[in-house]
Amino acid sequence: MSPARFPPHFAKTDHHQRSLNQMRSKQLGLEKYIYLNGLKGRDSDLFYDILLENMQEMIPILYTPTVGEACVNYSHIWRRPEGLYVSIEDKGRIRDVLASWPNFNDGRIAVVTDGSRILGLGDLGANGLPISLGKLDLYIAGAGIKPSSTVPICLDLGTNTQRYLDDPLYIGVRRPRPLGPEMDEFMDEFMEAMKEVFPTLLVQFEDFSTDNAFRYLERYRHQYRVFNDDIQGTGSVILSGFTNAARLSSAASGLPPSDHKILFLGAGSAGIGVAKQLLSFFTLSGLSPEEARSRIYTVDSKGLITADRKGLQEHKKFFARTDYDGPALTNLVDIINHVKPTALLGLSTIRNAFTEKVVKAMCALNTRPIIFPLSNPVTLCELDYQDAIEWSNGQVIFASGSPYKSVSRDSVVYEPGQGNNMYIFPGIGLGSILSRTRHVSDAMVEQAAIALANSLTEEEKAAELVYPRLARIRDISAQVAFAVIRQAQKEKLDDNAYLRTLPDLDLLGLIHDKMWQPPALQLRSFTRL
Repeated sequence: MSPARFPPHFAKTDHHQRSLNQMRSKQLGLEKYIYLNGLKGRDSDLFYDILLENMQEMIPILYTPTVGEACVNYSHIWRRPEGLYVSIEDKGRIRDVLASWPNFNDGRIAVVTDGSRILGLGDLGANGLPISLGKLDLYIAGAGIKPSSTVPICLDLGTNTQRYLDDPLYIGVRRPRPLGPEMDEFMDEFMEAMKEVFPTLLVQFEDFSTDNAFRYLERYRHQYRVFNDDIQGTGSVILSGFTNAARLSSAASGLPPSDHKILFLGAGSAGIGVAKQLLSFFTLSGLSPEEARSRIYTVDSKGLITADRKGLQEHKKFFARTDYDGPALTNLVDIINHVKPTALLGLSTIRNAFTEKVVKAMCALNTRPIIFPLSNPVTLCELDYQDAIEWSNGQVIFASGSPYKSVSRDSVVYEPGQGNNMYIFPGIGLGSILSRTRHVSDAMVEQAAIALANSLTEEEKAAELVYPRLARIRDISAQVAFAVIRQAQKEKLDDNAYLRTLPDLDLLGLIHDKMWQPPALQLRSFTRL
């Protein structure tokens, strides 16, 4: 662009601060999202530079909770092509569609959604693309994945949400979602085409409907480089936070780690995925797999899940109780008094499900109850932090799925934990890419959780935090990636033999060196004609 197009003294001003001020001048979260989206399109290096310096402020805009609003309204706020849409109408030529992606040889990681279960907002169809865009921004910010190596994909398979089918501005295919063989045939063609077009790429599934999330993870995980963040990432980050929370709770009560009991409200893909991951907490504490399973209870909209319930969905059967044959338990307080859990975890997307009676019931049973209301966004969260502190007299050990501010009570400042998947998935992605792993194993995900749990600094431990501060995300991601690489090597799943030759410190240094940084922003003095 000609220097004459710039104001005469533009180079003497701080355009970084100007852009940040412009974003902050917007009153609504959606307005800030739209502004940042435009900035990324105009000057991606400046966008990422601002993101890296202001992550605590910008992540809630680019991802949860604001990204949910962006998805709901995406057909109306769409401004330019950003990701790759693969439509059900492309069946039979999916490879050609994928090959249209610019610089496809650079592709190393894709986030793929079909928009069928976006956060807790339901079936948003083709409006789901911002989930893939936001997730990849977090890979870039959190682990230094190179922007040009990221591929955001939305599978446009129709929608069962009538208001979108009736919306004249809806950008997706206007048909109900495919079922059974039609869906499977599409997914099989898509995954095989992904492998052909992007042979070194890692696929992360995101926000598929519960049944499909489990089914397609199992269908493809041993055939392709693929993992599901809703199931494995969420489970891993909660395993890490729970490990630290249990340490604090046991220190207060004297209870051995193996004696903890966990009650889940919510038994969808995220809830059951987290529950399965938390089995590792108990097996690492010395219990057998069957003993570990007995320490976990699940509750859905019909109450405590028992094996004798008729029509029980397949994914709920694993934790269904066989040791209760009384009348159905449907009230959460009654269930708490029956189970006597040390921890209550919410993945129900039911706003304020953890009432004052629920919190006080947990406090009556535990010196320091563990309560993790994990549903996103905040509008679907089971318990607000202010209420948790007030109702527990500050004794609760808390982590949520969405961000909350610190709370002051009786001259004490309480700092909330956030079970943000950003602690885990960037490191899993970076470790998988660098090691060239052929598959993402359960053990790799487990080691990622352990690395995160062990990443607390002494100051963070003294503050009784269950998660490290997000400002250290790149150091945290490096530790997670290191653990993932070493586990891939242990299982002989890696194809990068060179990393096997490196001592631990050298490998950790290499991981840091591989993290992308925005180019230095140099605003030159222009010679005007």
